[in-house]
Amino acid sequence: MDDLVLGVDIGTSSSKGVLARPDGAVVAISERPHRLSLPRPGWAEHDADAVWWADFLAICADLAPRAGGGLAALCVSGIGPCMLPADGAGRPLRPAVLYGIDTRSTREIAELTERYGAETILERGGTLLSAQAVGPKLAWLRRNEPEVWARTAQLLMPNSFIVQRLTGAYVLDHHSASQCDPLYDIHQNRWNDAWAAEIAPGLRLPSLLWPSDIAGRVTADAAAVTGLPIGLPVAAGTIDAWAEAVSVDVREPGDVMLMYGTTMMVVEVVDRLRPHPGLWGTAGVFPGTSTLATGMATSGALTAWFKDLVDGSSFESLVSEAAAVPRGAEGLVVLPYFAGERAPIDDPRARGLICGLTLRHGRGHLYRALLEATAYGVRHILETLRDAGAVERRLVAVGGGTRGGLWTQIVSDILGQPQEIPRQSIGASYGDAFLAAIAGGLVDAGRRWNDVAAVTRPSDEVADVYDTLYRVYRALYPATRKQMHVLANFQLGGAGPATSEPATA
Repeated sequence: MDDLVLGVDIGTSSSKGVLARPDGAVVAISERPHRLSLPRPGWAEHDADAVWWADFLAICADLAPRAGGGLAALCVSGIGPCMLPADGAGRPLRPAVLYGIDTRSTREIAELTERYGAETILERGGTLLSAQAVGPKLAWLRRNEPEVWARTAQLLMPNSFIVQRLTGAYVLDHHSASQCDPLYDIHQNRWNDAWAAEIAPGLRLPSLLWPSDIAGRVTADAAAVTGLPIGLPVAAGTIDAWAEAVSVDVREPGDVMLMYGTTMMVVEVVDRLRPHPGLWGTAGVFPGTSTLATGMATSGALTAWFKDLVDGSSFESLVSEAAAVPRGAEGLVVLPYFAGERAPIDDPRARGLICGLTLRHGRGHLYRALLEATAYGVRHILETLRDAGAVERRLVAVGGGTRGGLWTQIVSDILGQPQEIPRQSIGASYGDAFLAAIAGGLVDAGRRWNDVAAVTRPSDEVADVYDTLYRVYRALYPATRKQMHVLANFQLGGAGPATSEPATA
């Protein structure tokens, strides 16, 4: 059989593997669901052995035999940035603390920001400290679980954990490291040794590689457990959203990925990194590249919420009803802050708002207004990217929300820009397969991996409608922010509306 490559992605609620040829043709796909552990409010964890490794073994058992001895390289991505403390042999010492959905390190974020200064952190690391950052989570571990910290010799993420199991190498890719704020110098592409020594004293940080670099080769012991060939090259891998960007050829300055998922994720490759307080500035996937990225707190989560609310309706029927409603939902505007909002307002106490309701509006209007709300949010994010000096030249839409065409059409109409729809929408594991092909010397990093299947183009005649409603959208949050916070405090068990923040804008 011809040379084949294997890509595996460890996600929040499932893991996926894809076996592909060097020309991008898919041979086989395997997927395994798993559970997210939420042991306390604000905590989100995975057991690395029971989830990351077990899923990887199951996918290998499914896909490796189908390679027929022709497997040439492997790459793994995963959720991140995560913090998995391990001993000197790479054995986990506790469950992994996950990315920004785990908010346990609020105190440490405030302390480190005060210690180093927000402007200095942003300039040196590219991103302000938040629940997404690894540095505060290491500080949390030192303070709250000193017995675990005393034994911690390695910092691992899903991709580096699998690499360590397969090859024995203790490495991390530059992109993942650049999300370990404030431990990485974004301008020098290296660890910030001085701050690392203060935040995580005594911890030897992993050697740094680029995602498509060979981290090591499968050992005999690992081959016996996984069924992979001894000596198989293993690439360093990276964080899932950036592997997904690679999967749809978002690699050149001005390329933007819009990921329509439970949340809306936006990643833009930039020619030069200009840190912005509302964005994540990171190292790119390939040497010499950088990205600006951010995400909304909800997207597909809104449509799922509404579908559950109108029990018995299918997505197909809701989309059909929404498509029959005029653009602008006959004067309905929604703020999609149903779970707070990340970018660009960064307000966990923001709340959803439906404005303009009348007795004439039905569920098709509401469903369309929810789709339009996410599009307004994307427009706000792209304007923030432009403020940071980025210039989008090409938009690529990926994810489950691209199916059916209505949502992508609404986004293009509101942005006034076309979106490319790729031939393959498998996700991060498909990008991993491409990184594996580069690592194995089967393809050049500059080649196109995923052809464009369709282009969604904006309708010129609706620009005035959406421009008007977008101005309403932008005005609603500052006009209602104080009231939102009163209600958020009330919902969280704090003071009620009469005793909390003033109820005037």
